[in-house]
Amino acid sequence: MAEYDMLVIGSGPSGRRAAIQSAKLGKSVLVVDRGRRLGGVSVHTGTIPSKTIRETVLNLSGLRERGFYGRGYRVKQDIGAADLIARLQKTLDHEVEVLQHQFMRNGVRSLRAVAKFADANNVDVETEAGEKSRIGFRHALISVGTKPFRPANVPFDGKHVFDSEDILELPRLPRSLAVIGGGVIGVEYATIFSALDVPVTLIEPRQTILDFIDRELVDEFIHEMRDRGMTIRLGTAVKEIVSNEKGAEVHMADGRVVRVDVVLYAAGRSGNIGSLNLDAVGIQSDERGRIKVDPHTFQTSVPNIYAAGDVIGFPSLASTSLEQGRVAACHAFGIALPPAPETFPYGIYAVPEISTVGLSEAQVREKGIAYEAGVARFSETSRGHIMGVGSGFLKLIFSLENRRLLGAHILGEGATELVHIGQAVINLQGTVDFFVENTFNYPTLAEAYKIAGLDAWNRMGGARAEAAALDQPAA
Repeated sequence: MAEYDMLVIGSGPSGRRAAIQSAKLGKSVLVVDRGRRLGGVSVHTGTIPSKTIRETVLNLSGLRERGFYGRGYRVKQDIGAADLIARLQKTLDHEVEVLQHQFMRNGVRSLRAVAKFADANNVDVETEAGEKSRIGFRHALISVGTKPFRPANVPFDGKHVFDSEDILELPRLPRSLAVIGGGVIGVEYATIFSALDVPVTLIEPRQTILDFIDRELVDEFIHEMRDRGMTIRLGTAVKEIVSNEKGAEVHMADGRVVRVDVVLYAAGRSGNIGSLNLDAVGIQSDERGRIKVDPHTFQTSVPNIYAAGDVIGFPSLASTSLEQGRVAACHAFGIALPPAPETFPYGIYAVPEISTVGLSEAQVREKGIAYEAGVARFSETSRGHIMGVGSGFLKLIFSLENRRLLGAHILGEGATELVHIGQAVINLQGTVDFFVENTFNYPTLAEAYKIAGLDAWNRMGGARAEAAALDQPAA
């Protein structure tokens, strides 16, 4: 029987990082994945596909240039599903090739099979060909990811009713689309299809969407979606979905009926734990298949078995999953790590992008912190005008007590890239003075940090404070 220092079940972001980190520590590593190719949910049905399709849509639709050339402008007049899939396949092939090379270079072995726990130090594996064997391990990491939540009363048929994985195999672009679920996945796909000029209705039973994002960003985001012609139904639950030959009907609890060509059900996900036989080792999960772990070490209730990534729940980001896998591997082999920074960025690849780091304005108020905020509109920057950006803004929140940056919140082009400036300043305990005193490349969207910093600085009485220090009247 083969035995490994680290057994990784699943090859998504957390599994990949844990495997490579373990190998770099000189440990023997085996990655077991049931998928056709390495990469896990992130590469094949989650993060990479949705972002690739988004980029393809933005390029072919000409949406970024419509500020100059009008709403009727398109780079490619007739965009079909085949256009989206062609670029997607190239991207996926590249991702898998890179991952295979990383494993080969670091001596990580991989096996395509289903893994089932026999006890706390052994798993039984079965390949697609039916070959069975038992594998021993000192430590194991569960990184199986999640799958779309599929309620029994939703008639998924692959023709008119899809989940967020089936939608990648859509044979043609829908004539109209209803997206049920105002979370990250639902919002991303809703705005992507809207960018293709598909009439979209976004349905969310709660009174708001993206409730972990600063409300000012969400309000502006909803305004932009409606300005593009999207219909947004908030605060009403879905009573029933009916599929027929002509399309689908979404019957709402308030009596309204939304008739569309295609429905995308994107209301939650559940852990891919069905085949693991967790009962054999005494690891329990919640009703959505999420495994409870120590938030600092990612150990489960069984000390030598860890779990990381989406299967442990919030925040369910590829970026945090990568780090969770590394931390779990280091802890397993006794490598001490400094405490992780309290703040990390969120990225929502909608159209437009949303990214945020640190405290929202509501959180600052809840904590009773005296604060001031500064705002910069992308349209105020020269680069924004050059790019034809007519919307989007950056919001910075500062403490009045120590002038430190508490939160950076961005809506618009390049938000997921720009947010890292705010992340660095927050984690290094920087103040408003950093933005006022430092030079930013011109013309760039990053210059918005300077503008927002100066806006807050002025509201904080910055000019008066400097004048008092110099014993001169403020301008």
